[in-house]
Amino acid sequence: MTIPAVRIPAARVVFTPEERARILELVDRSLSSGSLTLGPLGDEFETAFAKRHQRAHAVATSSGTAALEIVLRASGLSGAEVVVPANTFFATAAAVVHAGGRVRFADADPGTLSVSVSSVAAAMTPATAAVIVVHVGGTICPDMEAIADLCERRGVVVIEDAAHAAGSLGDGYPAGTFSRAATFSFYPTKILTSAEGGMIVTDDVTLADEARVYRDQGKASFLGGGHVRLGAAWRMSEVHAAIGLVHLDHVDESIGVRRAVATRYDGALRSLPGVTVLEEPPGSWRNVYKYPVLLDPWIDQAALGEALATRGIALSGKVYATPLHREPVFAGMDGAIPPDGLAVAEEVCARHVCLPVHSDMTVAEVDRVVDALSAALASTPPGRR
Repeated sequence: MTIPAVRIPAARVVFTPEERARILELVDRSLSSGSLTLGPLGDEFETAFAKRHQRAHAVATSSGTAALEIVLRASGLSGAEVVVPANTFFATAAAVVHAGGRVRFADADPGTLSVSVSSVAAAMTPATAAVIVVHVGGTICPDMEAIADLCERRGVVVIEDAAHAAGSLGDGYPAGTFSRAATFSFYPTKILTSAEGGMIVTDDVTLADEARVYRDQGKASFLGGGHVRLGAAWRMSEVHAAIGLVHLDHVDESIGVRRAVATRYDGALRSLPGVTVLEEPPGSWRNVYKYPVLLDPWIDQAALGEALATRGIALSGKVYATPLHREPVFAGMDGAIPPDGLAVAEEVCARHVCLPVHSDMTVAEVDRVVDALSAALASTPPGRR
C-alpha cells in the first residue's frame, strides 16, 4: 500500500508560536518561584475556566477521570447506583466503580450518540441515585433539560461528563451549567488541553470545598491538617495549569475553525451515498471536538479505512469503538443492562466513524478528505461491519 507523503492525520495538537512562548514564560515563572503545584497559576486557570463556563467554582484536577470520581465522592454517592451511557469512554463508568458504586447503562440516541430522556428513564430504578450525561463529540445532549427535570422529580443527582465539550453551548448556556456539577478533560487531543488534567465546575460551595480536599490526598488543608477523606494524588501541577491557561485564551478561535470545518463537511456529505450526517441539534452550538458520521450497514469499514489511507487520509476511528457493556471489564456486571437492552448503542458504535477535524484545518484539507471519502466509498466493496 502506497501512502502519499502529505497526510491528513486523524487529530492534530495545535499550539501557535505565540502560545508556546507564553507557556514557556509561565513555566519559567513557576520554576523560579518553586511553586509547582496548587499555586497561583492553578488558581488563575480555575478562575478563568469558571468564568468561561458561568459557574461559581472550578477545581482543577490531574485528569477528567479523577474529576468524575471526586464529584461522585464529594456528592456522597460512593456505593450508589449511577446511570451512565453505554456509549461513552471507559472512564465514565470506571469512576463510578472506583468510587464503590454500581453502574446501570442507558441506551444511546442515534442522532447525537448521547442518551435521551427516554433511555435514561428506562435505565433508572428505585435505587438510582445519580445520572451522568455525556456530551458526545462536543454536542450538548439535546435532552439535557428534560433529563434534569426527570431527575429532580425523582430526587436524583445529575452530573455532566463534559470531557468533550469545553466551550460548547446548548440553548445559549455553556456545557457544565445543566447539572449539580460537571467535569472536563484536558487530555492532549482535546480542543482545550493542559497536556494532562481535568476540571470540576459547580455552584455548590460545599461540593467545591470537598473536591479540593479529595484532590489533595484527603487532607483538610494544603498547608496542614489531618487526612479527613479517602482522597488521592489528584492535583494539577503548575506546569499543566500554565498550558491550560494559555490554551483557554484561544479556545474560541479553535472552535471557530472547527465549526467552519463541520459546516463544509455537512454541505458536502449530505448528498454522498452511504453516509448519514449527524445534524447539529436546534439550539446547539457545538465545539466540534469530533466529527462523526454514520455509514450504511453494507460498507466494509476496514476496507474503507485502507482505501482512505492510500489517499493519505487517516480516520480517527470511532468516538467509542465498543459500547461499555461489551467491554470485558464491565461485561456481565449484575444489573447493569436495562430490560429493553442497549440495541441503539450497539448499532451506532458499529456504524459510525470520525473524519479528521483540527483546530487549524484548511479548506483545502477538508475538500481533500471529502474527495478521498467519495472515491473510497465508490471503490469499497460491500461487506459486513
